[in-house]
Amino acid sequence: EVPNRGFPEDTFVVGLHYEQKVSDANTFQPLHIENGMFLLLDKEAGTVARLSSIPHGNSILAIGGSVEINGHFDIEPVDGFPILAHPEEASRYFEPYRTVQGIEPFDPANPNQILQDKIDRQDLGKTVVLFDLSTENQGGISNIPFIEKNADATSFTSTFWIEEVQGHGKGNDFLQLQYSQTTDLDFIKDSTAGSLPTPLIVWPHIDVATLVKQ
Repeated sequence: EVPNRGFPEDTFVVGLHYEQKVSDANTFQPLHIENGMFLLLDKEAGTVARLSSIPHGNSILAIGGSVEINGHFDIEPVDGFPILAHPEEASRYFEPYRTVQGIEPFDPANPNQILQDKIDRQDLGKTVVLFDLSTENQGGISNIPFIEKNADATSFTSTFWIEEVQGHGKGNDFLQLQYSQTTDLDFIKDSTAGSLPTPLIVWPHIDVATLVKQ
């Protein structure tokens, strides 16, 4: 718990440090590493924040809210395809990316479906949702010049679901963490843009996962 001194009142921020590592399922080589903190900024209002540092050269502050829900719920879909100046020409551009081999039932048109399919097969009790943790909510992203030039990360949004899953039999309940996060990356000249002033393709970089506490 860290005090923030102010006038006329002080606030106290509660922080939780985390480290995230993602590795290739076949080679076990690291794909992503991230250090950061979750901050409870306002307990009464449920305001939370996420601080993240990624060694590519990115630093993120995302601010959002939190809420508790009970029972089954629906996860909003997200679109994993690029945002083009002329969407009607998009099919020829990203047709090779419509299916992903070896990952079922992953669908780039809605990566969140794999999260929904998981909880549809489970009995859920209470879920704590950290929602819309976004750089657009008075947060921001800082990138090194190389990143800005080649794959500029312009916005970031994430949602976390901390779920109490009801098992079969006494003592078989367990905690489960699901998350979905989207980083918009601006790179590659958009061949459909023509003479428009922003000829870049916005690629949503989407990460989803279901983790079980051991």
